[in-house]
Amino acid sequence: MPFFSDSFREKVRAANDIVDVIGASIPLKRAGANFVCLCPFHKEKSPSFNVNPSKQIFHCFGCHVGGDVFKFVQMYENISFPEAIQRLAERARIPLEFEGTAGAREQRGVKDSLLQLHEALCVRWQQCLANEAAGQVARDYLTQRGVSPAAVREFRLGAAPDAWDDTVNWAKTKGFDLALCEQAGLVIKKEDSGRTYDRFRGRLMFPICDEQGRVVAFSGRVLQGDEKTAKYVNSPETPLFTKGRVLYALDKAKRAILDAGHAVICEGQLDTIACHSAGVRNVVAPQGTALTPEHARVLKRYVDEVVLCFDGDKAGRAASIRSYDGLLASGLAARVATIPAPDDPDSFIRQHGADAFREVLGRAEGYFDFYLRHLMAENDPATDRGRTAIVHDLAEAVQKTGNAVLVDTYAQKAAQRLGVSVDAARAEFRKARRALPSAEASEPPLMEPDAEGASEPPPQLELWLLKYLLLSPALSQFAATHLDPEWLSHPVVRRIVGLHFSGHSELPSLLAQLEGNDYARSLVTAAASEQRALPNPEAALSDALIRLRNVALDRRIAALTTRLADPGLSDQDQNETLRELHQLRLGKRQPLSPIQDD
Repeated sequence: MPFFSDSFREKVRAANDIVDVIGASIPLKRAGANFVCLCPFHKEKSPSFNVNPSKQIFHCFGCHVGGDVFKFVQMYENISFPEAIQRLAERARIPLEFEGTAGAREQRGVKDSLLQLHEALCVRWQQCLANEAAGQVARDYLTQRGVSPAAVREFRLGAAPDAWDDTVNWAKTKGFDLALCEQAGLVIKKEDSGRTYDRFRGRLMFPICDEQGRVVAFSGRVLQGDEKTAKYVNSPETPLFTKGRVLYALDKAKRAILDAGHAVICEGQLDTIACHSAGVRNVVAPQGTALTPEHARVLKRYVDEVVLCFDGDKAGRAASIRSYDGLLASGLAARVATIPAPDDPDSFIRQHGADAFREVLGRAEGYFDFYLRHLMAENDPATDRGRTAIVHDLAEAVQKTGNAVLVDTYAQKAAQRLGVSVDAARAEFRKARRALPSAEASEPPLMEPDAEGASEPPPQLELWLLKYLLLSPALSQFAATHLDPEWLSHPVVRRIVGLHFSGHSELPSLLAQLEGNDYARSLVTAAASEQRALPNPEAALSDALIRLRNVALDRRIAALTTRLADPGLSDQDQNETLRELHQLRLGKRQPLSPIQDD
């Protein structure tokens, strides 16, 4: 990952006016000193998306997303923070200035060279498919499968000639080092002879793109050959490509996924292309592997739900079941759309049409309903062994969610389907819970370790405090001498206040320190909310600080009151607790005093 200095980031920020950047993607309308439009991140009928040119921030009062120009590019393009800096630097024609070790700069150079190589080879294979005799077999195959010329162009399909040295000779002609081609997995070097030959030969080529649409790998489908030839050959993992993370067509589907509110996951490239061609564009596919937890985490950045739409045969059902643990770990809800066997999405669309496929997706059932139906088909519910297996497997899967409502719901459904008492099913479900390796270990963490408490919004009073800090240096100085950070209940606000008092007093500087997390969102919420005219802002801030202090004292009083109710409390501890309670109650009646440094 590239590293950029603070000065370089500020240079890029200054060169990219947020109104110009957002206005290039979304039509903005002036509203007083600001600009407004319909929010691109949630559906709405009236504009609540606000762009503030003086503060160089955006904020949506509907879905509460917000940030600076870097954050907008990150969210709109679904790219990382360093990638957003690079994108905006290129937009402003500012040469990139990398920090870090020589090794880091060298690694970035290798990745850039690999990207250039993949893009050039993609164009070469596109030309082969379109114009050369070597691409005729691939053209015939695509016609047979009903892949339209428009889809061929959109997905940049190509053909690798059936030769051992076509890519080798092409690379030499274009000046690409064969060692780089080997690192990319496009050619293979035999250790015994030192001879280099093509990995992809006589195949229909599918370029694999990252979320930005850059070609990072290839998948090749065999068109002719014996049964021992692998149907698909994929690029190996490289500095550009990790197959357990990359989802096919995500670069084309991400906007449709956001609009639909869920992603549809198919098994392969041709299924995905068929869906997109039919107008169902929120569709992606794992790349050369089963759906992984990392795939799920990537999708979680876009939506909270996925629909699994694998082949209608037994293998497709098994793939849906294997996918669930990864989805659960990421917090994604899952439904399953069942394609009637022996069809897959591609053949079903060709035979029945796009509307019929949409109906299948619309009937997608909850994952555990699908799983219960699968277990009923795989086991004989008329036998003791079959009933035991059904309840055990379903209970084990549902208990992984840690959701008591789901557990009880499917205990009842299992009891109804099997004709047993609900109490008996619940008892078996409780056994499955106890059989998990660890109740705590099996439940996913509530949040990332570095986002303590960030899942809950800050109290309104603490957001007002942030607003006062940003209004003027004088208010900031008053707060610095009168605010005890322990009065703040929300860790996000506590973090922002700490940074503010440690020298990051300007909004851009604070945002730079808080890049890419909910800290920045809280700060932007405070900065973007309506600036009300305060006849005496010092008095308003003082009142807010007193209220924060008293709320903090009330929390301590409540804890001590609970402690007094402990029958095992010694007389000495009881007296000390009573004295502290008395002091706290007196403290609530005192005026605000400067905080004394230790």
